[in-house]
Amino acid sequence: MKYLRIKVIPKSPKTEIVGELDDGTIKIRVAAPPEKGKANAELIKFLAKHFGINKSDIKIISGKSEPLKLVKIES
Repeated sequence: MKYLRIKVIPKSPKTEIVGELDDGTIKIRVAAPPEKGKANAELIKFLAKHFGINKSDIKIISGKSEPLKLVKIES
């Protein structure tokens, strides 16, 4: 199990990892808009594909309605 701090930039041209901030937070652009959980769903789908795990193994612990999120990955 690991925890990731992620800064999400919604409404981007495509979903991709952009880089890392000085404090270790991962910066990810998501194509989905930040409405009705669409950006969160896109983030979970992207992380599942990136790590090769099921979407059900990824949980947003905090920041569901904020750009800065704490994500738990169970593998």
